[in-house]
Amino acid sequence: MDINESVMQFLLALIVAGPLLGAAAALLPAPPGLKGKSPEQAVLRHGVTVTGAVLLAAIVLAAGFDHDQPSKMQATTDISWVPALDVRIHLGIDGISLPLLVLTALLTFLCALYSYFKPPAGPSPKAFVALLLVLESGTLATFAVLDLILFFLAFEMVLIPMYFLIARWGGEGRAAAAWKFILYTLLGSVVMLLGLLLTGISAGTFDMVALATDNGRSLTTSVQVIAVLAIGIGLAVKTPMWPLHSWLPDAHTAAPTVGSVLLAGVLLKMGTYGFVRILLPVAPDGFRTFAPYLAAFAVVGIVYGSLACLALARRGAKGDLKRLIAYSSVGHMGFVLLGIATMTPTGVNGALFANIAHGLITGLLFFLVGALKDRTGTTDLDTLAEETGAALYGRAPRLGGLLAFAAVASLGLPGLAGFWGEMLALFGAFEPAAGLSRPAFLTFMAIGAFGTLLTAAYLLVVVRRVCMGATGQDRPGLTDVRRYEFAAWTPLVVLTVVAGLWPKALLGLTDPAVQQLLAGGTR
Repeated sequence: MDINESVMQFLLALIVAGPLLGAAAALLPAPPGLKGKSPEQAVLRHGVTVTGAVLLAAIVLAAGFDHDQPSKMQATTDISWVPALDVRIHLGIDGISLPLLVLTALLTFLCALYSYFKPPAGPSPKAFVALLLVLESGTLATFAVLDLILFFLAFEMVLIPMYFLIARWGGEGRAAAAWKFILYTLLGSVVMLLGLLLTGISAGTFDMVALATDNGRSLTTSVQVIAVLAIGIGLAVKTPMWPLHSWLPDAHTAAPTVGSVLLAGVLLKMGTYGFVRILLPVAPDGFRTFAPYLAAFAVVGIVYGSLACLALARRGAKGDLKRLIAYSSVGHMGFVLLGIATMTPTGVNGALFANIAHGLITGLLFFLVGALKDRTGTTDLDTLAEETGAALYGRAPRLGGLLAFAAVASLGLPGLAGFWGEMLALFGAFEPAAGLSRPAFLTFMAIGAFGTLLTAAYLLVVVRRVCMGATGQDRPGLTDVRRYEFAAWTPLVVLTVVAGLWPKALLGLTDPAVQQLLAGGTR
């Protein structure tokens, strides 16, 4: 589809700013003709409408994207905002950011749709919808802005809405989990801001395209090292990298279903996106210094996350299923960080692929666990397996089948989306970039490969205990998948299969952009 550049610019601006306008509108009284059965229903329908419009705009933008030049910044807007600091409202997308933009728009729409039929238990739906839309706007802006200061503002914009979603609509322990989430991420962000300011002031510009094209030539090695350390800490907290991950399990366990879906599906990607978009091209020498340490932390996270999941999955551990999936995210994001640490096109492409795959699969897993809690009243694995006797294959076969599908996709079964990202990250570690120790990265590759076996072990244990429990056969059936749940989950299932069977659809977008980024910036 050939779409005029000015239309593309308008669409990107609409995608970023539209949810903010929608959030403001959500707080206004509903017009009498739109209230339906109640004002609460009207505002939830408003959330579906706004997120649906943003998703449609993202799809049209993707269709109009020049797929022959995915390394070129497209739909660019560049307006002076704070002349004294040379801060500009600079927006644009390339093959790296476009998939993340569409994923964010899709997951937020599915969350809004799910919430319309299954309203969150808690305070005013008005506030819920407004916070959901502000969260979407901040996440989309993070993937679309091309100025370091704007990136920081967008990066921080998501903290307050996610804090309130956990604190007001969450479950048991929500207040402590929300505080832990915001304190960890704010402390990381303070350090990151210092690194961003150091980079921009030293280079004489905050423009990410200009900095990437410069490829670190205007920054001394010592400045690059300090910048990578400072910015990297802030990004690593959001990713989350071991050992800066401890806020994540609490946040996921306490968060409402849609909060967990968005936290795992898109918020964690903001950290890894920052590594690829900022640190790799802007400070390559500094990044090379820390790459082996990043890889080491990544593989420790892979094994640690898997062992924690195994401990939670065993009989008698009283493991929470949401907490288990949160720890699995630590392991999966470890593969993303390992791919980035290789500094190779293969590894970075694998990291970007794993990002999208994790968003689709883990988003689906949290939806399924939320549905399971609605039906049984618990996410405690022992209760589900023995006392309640979930035995989903017999009591709710479609729900059990979807849970088994999401589990095997998460463990990296060939033919599904989870396979390619992890495999390419390991391939990248097999032959890291020049200047990195190959024996060290071969060791990291071996540890990461061992982590895939542990991943398969705990996910298969979960499926066996929840879907095949022996005590469920004599119990009444559970409500199987409802129509609105099918509507919310089907896109994630379809995209998981399509990405697994046709990886070129995603790699064809990311690879040219990654090649150019590593070679010295982006046009």
